[in-house]
Amino acid sequence: MSELVIGTRGSLLATTQSGHVRDALAAHGYAAQLHTVTTVGDVNMAPVDRIGVGVFTQALRDALFSGECDIAVHSFKDLPTAADPRFTLIVPPRADMRDCLIARDGLTLAQLPPGAVIGTGAPRRIAQLKALRPDIVTRPLRGNIDTRMAKVLSGELDAVVLAYAGLTRVGRESAATEVFDPAVFYPAPAQGALAVECRADDLAAYAAISSIADGQAFACATAERVVLNRLEAGCSAPVAAFSTIQDGQLEVTGAVVSLDGQVVLTATHTGLPAQSTAVGEAVAQELMEQGAAAVLG
Repeated sequence: MSELVIGTRGSLLATTQSGHVRDALAAHGYAAQLHTVTTVGDVNMAPVDRIGVGVFTQALRDALFSGECDIAVHSFKDLPTAADPRFTLIVPPRADMRDCLIARDGLTLAQLPPGAVIGTGAPRRIAQLKALRPDIVTRPLRGNIDTRMAKVLSGELDAVVLAYAGLTRVGRESAATEVFDPAVFYPAPAQGALAVECRADDLAAYAAISSIADGQAFACATAERVVLNRLEAGCSAPVAAFSTIQDGQLEVTGAVVSLDGQVVLTATHTGLPAQSTAVGEAVAQELMEQGAAAVLG
């Protein structure tokens, strides 16, 4: 078949992770090249919760559907949770799901001084920072990894919180001064997972991306996104979820945290990986029974 065209955002992180997909496809005999697509999230620096779900993904999907590219690579956590029948997706092997802290002077969250200023625009992270350190001051933050880290190096911020997967993908993992235990600082649903999409009727592209699919990563990410979907919360809501598979059992933990950090609801359920949707639904149902709807407003 002819060389596949992979649609990607233009940031260092996006092109790096799309490059990993390209290289994985090549290892399975499928030649591919990257094609940059500019998204709303790349040109609008307003908080993500203000400019909407799909801010990083819609332009890529439009380019994919129009035939501008054959494949699109997304950070799975950025995709709307409702399935789009125009596309089929797989999840390749997942990177680290955890969040991390990049702080001045090599400090951890517990070591930061009273009233320290931490940059993050994610309500989920803000809520958990407030739960763990009520004295912390948070500041909205957008931009690429280097832009965010520079605000710590310049002294403008005491620390920033980032997805550890992003640092590892661009070779900056040594910058993290603390990598959070996911059972203490709950990750975003599907964090660290990529979604690789093709058009639903493109059998050749689907055969290619299927060669790099990871069934366990797909089961975990699916279960976590079901939690988000059933709670009717968007990707910027203070909802978290993470999963593990051990001894053939899928364990899914979900959390809902009030924006002031005063209320933390958690639920954990297990099942077979093939039952990922049902396990995610059970977690969401228990969170609703605990009062998640009131917390989410």
